[in-house]
Amino acid sequence: MTDSCKILMIFPLFNSGSFWNYKEACELTGARYPAAPLGLITVAAMLPQSWEVRLVNRNTELLTEEDFAWADMVMTGGMLPQRNDALHIIDTCRARGKPVVVGGPDVTSSPSVYKAANFQVLGEAEEIMVDFISAWRSGAREGVFEAPMGKTDVTKSPLPRFDLLKMDQYLHVGIQFSRGCPFSCEFCDIIELYGRVPRTKTTEQVMMELDALYALGYRGHVDFVDDNLIGNKKALRKFLPDLKRWQDEKRFPFEFSTEASINLADDAELLKDLADSNFFAVFVGIESPDTDTLVMTQKKQNTRRGLQQSIETIHGAGIFVNAGFIVGFDSEKGSVAPGMIECIEDTSIPVCMVGLLYALPTTQLTRRLLAEDRLFLDDGQTQSGDQCTAGLNFETSRPRRDVLDDYRTVLKTIYEPTAYFGRVRRLGRMLKRKRAHRMIKGDLRSFFRLLFRIHRAGPGTAGQFWRMLVDCALHNPKALPYVVMTSALYLHLGPFARQVVEEIDQEIAKLDQGLWQAPLLREKPVERVLQPV
Repeated sequence: MTDSCKILMIFPLFNSGSFWNYKEACELTGARYPAAPLGLITVAAMLPQSWEVRLVNRNTELLTEEDFAWADMVMTGGMLPQRNDALHIIDTCRARGKPVVVGGPDVTSSPSVYKAANFQVLGEAEEIMVDFISAWRSGAREGVFEAPMGKTDVTKSPLPRFDLLKMDQYLHVGIQFSRGCPFSCEFCDIIELYGRVPRTKTTEQVMMELDALYALGYRGHVDFVDDNLIGNKKALRKFLPDLKRWQDEKRFPFEFSTEASINLADDAELLKDLADSNFFAVFVGIESPDTDTLVMTQKKQNTRRGLQQSIETIHGAGIFVNAGFIVGFDSEKGSVAPGMIECIEDTSIPVCMVGLLYALPTTQLTRRLLAEDRLFLDDGQTQSGDQCTAGLNFETSRPRRDVLDDYRTVLKTIYEPTAYFGRVRRLGRMLKRKRAHRMIKGDLRSFFRLLFRIHRAGPGTAGQFWRMLVDCALHNPKALPYVVMTSALYLHLGPFARQVVEEIDQEIAKLDQGLWQAPLLREKPVERVLQPV
């Protein structure tokens, strides 16, 4: 006799005030959220085939009482910006008497926050879901299941349940080739959660995932969600020719994006292979143009090359760069705004995620700040934002007001329409796309919607957009789909930057008026001292 169980998977809401939600850009295409919940649909594939699974993404659809009534068990969890809603879901389940399982990076980093859940699945799920399922079948209704950090064999990861997704709700779907990153940046929790030895899936696994997406009729943007796609270059070099061959055979149904370290620019052959496979965008963590800061934060890979030349090299390969920058490092000697703005302009990167430094729960930075009695007890996550508004959860080495003023200046400057579309125009000239963008259903409709809505992003935006568009059409028409894509993001980024600046203005005003009080500091853990016998 086969057992049965009805599993309700709930993907929590991301905090509304987030850089990443791209709400207006989603509306252009008819999508409801940028990315699909890859983690949950991967866990769904680890469950017994006799169990029924229903997925509700709170970012795209309503969660109903009927969903709860149907379920025997609820599974939820996610990242730090989803914490508030994940805790709400857990409370809702407990109030209805539904067993709830929580997993994902945030509960792994901060399990005590999620103590109300019946079950916690900590770390990577592939090798411990068997234990959880066995415990559930034997009658257990609470427990903690923990995998060793960064040790899971990802070749055992199953084909995600892409069939559970409503594809038209998303700007893109994700797949994963590797986990982990070889670098040891002080502020990053990737190495703490997934290790410094990148582990890769087999080529056959990834091809099965692409085949599954293709068979479901999906076409367009696929994001490789790897922490650092080039972390294991040897494996990637072996994989890319097969990816190119698959794309050739299917007449290039997908365009790929990913995240990688800046040393990608050093490897011309690898860049060419990525471009030939139809990668069109890469997110790079630049963090700071200041060498002292990069050395202190252990991001030395960014100091061994010229940033401007590196970015130009990647653009020249036909792949455009989105970048991350951070304000608030201890090593900042004075105002960092002018240097950061200059770096962003010189590299012609339109989309820059500029955030305030945030000490994530499991990082070298957090351990250092705790040892120095500088970490706040309140981590700022009760706010409805991300590191753009909820950063600096510690005593800064520079005056807090100066850090906030720098941050405000950078955001205000780089997302002013003339500056933003100036960078898009220069990108449009540099981006040497070898392959024309494949038009998919809805592309033209989205373009015309953009034309009608671009003026809503703020005064002066429409004029700058049209100047940029004409320039690209005259000088590099193959880049047109990508400058249009980047322009669409401004519908969110322009107003979002102004909203964040207003919030920072209010925080600075509180500081000036003496109304801001630093939260209590977190106490250092008590060290056990062995007494001599």
